[in-house]
Amino acid sequence: MKPMVTIIMGSTSDLPVMEKAMGLLDEMEIPFEVHALSAHRTPAAVEEFARNAKGRGVKVIIAAAGMAAALPGVIAANTTLPVIGVPIKGMLDGLDAMLSIIQMPPGIPVATVGVNGALNAAILAAEMLALTDDAIAQKVEDYKSRLGEKIVKANQQLADIKTYKHKTN
Repeated sequence: MKPMVTIIMGSTSDLPVMEKAMGLLDEMEIPFEVHALSAHRTPAAVEEFARNAKGRGVKVIIAAAGMAAALPGVIAANTTLPVIGVPIKGMLDGLDAMLSIIQMPPGIPVATVGVNGALNAAILAAEMLALTDDAIAQKVEDYKSRLGEKIVKANQQLADIKTYKHKTN
């Protein structure tokens, strides 16, 4: 199947964070592809990828970036597809990457999730796809329903705790 979502990382060092996005897309059976492209080291390849992604059937791009965090913005400047930026924790606990991604000029938007928020990026991508795909919409609804069930179960477990003892020094 043609990928509906592309996950792009500035380097493979971002893979441990982005695996959460891959896991959710895989669970929802949303076809995706993964690439390592650098806005600074391979700028021509980034631009070519972004310009051709729509023609290859890609619907949403998730771009992870740390430090200078230029990758999501460069991609957004070269496509009309929605781009979701994932700031990666590095310098300044990822605040520098987050600020770089959210401070886009007018006309070049990048949706941005929290630092290391790859899972939320995948959920947002699935929600975008769900606008025109009923099967994905049902999977997103089921996923969110299970989140609520976790809280109900947690509250039941808390109710089973009869006493709470404080340690004193």
